[in-house]
Amino acid sequence: MAATALNVKYSGRAGGTSTARLQILLGHLQGSAAPAIAAYPTSADVVRLGFHPQKFQYTVDNNVLTLEQRQFYEDNGFLVIKKLVSEADIQRYRAQFERICRKEVKPLGLDIMKDVTIAKIALSPHENITTKIQNFQNDEELFSYCTLPQIVKYVECFTGPNVMAMHTMLINKPPDSGKKTSRHPFHQDLHYFPFRPPNSIVCAWTAMEHIDRNNGCLVVLPGTHKGSLEPHDYPKWEGGVNIMFHGVQDYDLNQPRIHLVMEKGDTVFFHPLLIHGSGRNRTEGFRKAISCHYASSDCYYIDVKGTSQENIEKELQVIIEKKHGVANVELKDAWMMRARLVKGKRINL
Repeated sequence: MAATALNVKYSGRAGGTSTARLQILLGHLQGSAAPAIAAYPTSADVVRLGFHPQKFQYTVDNNVLTLEQRQFYEDNGFLVIKKLVSEADIQRYRAQFERICRKEVKPLGLDIMKDVTIAKIALSPHENITTKIQNFQNDEELFSYCTLPQIVKYVECFTGPNVMAMHTMLINKPPDSGKKTSRHPFHQDLHYFPFRPPNSIVCAWTAMEHIDRNNGCLVVLPGTHKGSLEPHDYPKWEGGVNIMFHGVQDYDLNQPRIHLVMEKGDTVFFHPLLIHGSGRNRTEGFRKAISCHYASSDCYYIDVKGTSQENIEKELQVIIEKKHGVANVELKDAWMMRARLVKGKRINL
């Protein structure tokens, strides 16, 4: 599974009225120092850019993305925007995460996860034993990430104007214990989502510090968002796999892949069918990122019984019954409880 790295560079030139308008918009949002944001691949294989506006199906008409950015997402299923989130906001999220880890605050509905290597060990509450928190929709400090105007402005380019926050997460990838459990297998996020259509769903994932191959950056398989939802299950890894870390069971090992090297505040937007994962953290520090999955309020829930998603529903039922004593919860019920309106109208049931 040898991989070829790609650093994503950004052009400082403003070509055309769309780019000029976008720079003016960012100036209003972030001040006069707003950076140029056009993303251009510089190595490895990605789908070649072409300009066919009539064929757009993964983005909606908007005045935010340049034509080239829009086509890049259409072709590849992801788009990186530089320095979208301020250092001050990132520090606020980091501080609140630390308070949650110390149990100084206990947001309703929050899920706290530990690495499989320490999950059953009794340790004092601390940031260094928490690998992920999910579903922070009831924590106003962290949820403010999901409503940042500069984030939502881009989200609407993929979902349209009525936006729901469906899944929230802050990842604290730990230094690998030597068993490679800090890895995340290649997967498609739609495997976990009982709502459709996929083209109206997008993830915003923001680096909270410098992220590269050493501390386990995101790895994406460009263009795979054009395929279908593949069967997922636990990979057969010797060192163990974290709970619910399902992976695609069959994909081309030789398919080109891109390692997303990101700086603090950089944000990648990606499609829920894009196959992606992350490598192990080879450093001594923790690698942090914050994310939210959004969906259009025109999406609808589905019953996953009899589909490839049935295995994740059954696993979730066991977890909920053990944790809350509630039996036979359907996957869509769990997601309906998490959904929170960001803008517009609520999701259809």
